[in-house]
Amino acid sequence: MADTEKITINMSPVDLGKIDLLVQEGLYTNRTDFIRTAIRNQITTHDFELQQSVTRHSFGIGIFSYNRVSFEKAKAAGNKIKVSAIGVLDLAKDIPPELADEVVESIWVLGTLNASPEVKAVLADRIKK
Repeated sequence: MADTEKITINMSPVDLGKIDLLVQEGLYTNRTDFIRTAIRNQITTHDFELQQSVTRHSFGIGIFSYNRVSFEKAKAAGNKIKVSAIGVLDLAKDIPPELADEVVESIWVLGTLNASPEVKAVLADRIKK
């Protein structure tokens, strides 16, 4: 599982040149360092709004993992799995699509959902984007 996700952005040549100048002046180690810092600063600026939204939507924040055993326990107990997460949801490769179909009520991940293509396909109608 990767610690980061790759994104692509389009920028004007002038903005990119300004970033390059800040890097050249030693304020940042490279373009990525500048962009990550800018994003973190914006997230911090909106911390109150983020916390309100996390609470309103009952999101968990972090890395959440399920494997076949956890799905089988939920099934045996008659429970459905409903996940609302910011971060990573990892559904182990040992989870068969049929079991996922029986156990998962809904999935809403803002971040990264790791699951086999077969599990993603069977849960497509329950994965909120």
